Amino acid sequence: MNNELQSLLDSYPDLKGCVGEIDKAFTLLLESYRTGGKYLICGNGGSAADSEHIVGELMKGFKLKRPIEPALHQRFFKRFGKRGNYIADHLQGAIPAISLVSQHALITAFANDVGADMVFAQQVFGYGNARDVLIGISTSGNSENIINAIMVAKELGIHTIGLTGKDGGQMKAYCDTTICVPYEDTPRIQERHLPIYHALCIMLEKEIFSV
Repeated sequence: MNNELQSLLDSYPDLKGCVGEIDKAFTLLLESYRTGGKYLICGNGGSAADSEHIVGELMKGFKLKRPIEPALHQRFFKRFGKRGNYIADHLQGAIPAISLVSQHALITAFANDVGADMVFAQQVFGYGNARDVLIGISTSGNSENIINAIMVAKELGIHTIGLTGKDGGQMKAYCDTTICVPYEDTPRIQERHLPIYHALCIMLEKEIFSV
């Protein structure tokens, strides 16, 4: 078993039944990165905050520093001199990810003009391609705007990961893998979502950026 997954289980033994799906999610995410894809992430309420949190861990150094390649560093220095050196020193390797909850003008316009249950689906349609992965977070698994986004993703050939509660809800039928934490109470579900996506972010970072 992956060391990070073992560490997760050591702290949260109640997540033992989720390990297989977490590993499948990791495989999908890593393959997407290696083929030039990106991650689209969405949720409502606390799960919207989780969407932002995940992007924050992926787009900059989390447990590792992620310096840029020496050759690229040198190119910055040659083109821009001292300032280029500063820029290159402060850039970090990124795992491309977009939180769909962040597009406030688009979300409010689309909700007002078209339909609130389609705000994430529209973004998946506009941003997504078949190399990408959509991560839909819903404690119930029944959030209409998340399910609509997943359906659009499936039609576009985008892999889908669900992060939800005990029975998986409706979204389980549409996701390539669904991580269902063994709780029905929203706070308990969200408390387990965080260590799961932290583990995934650490696993990806180690695989991609460890020398």
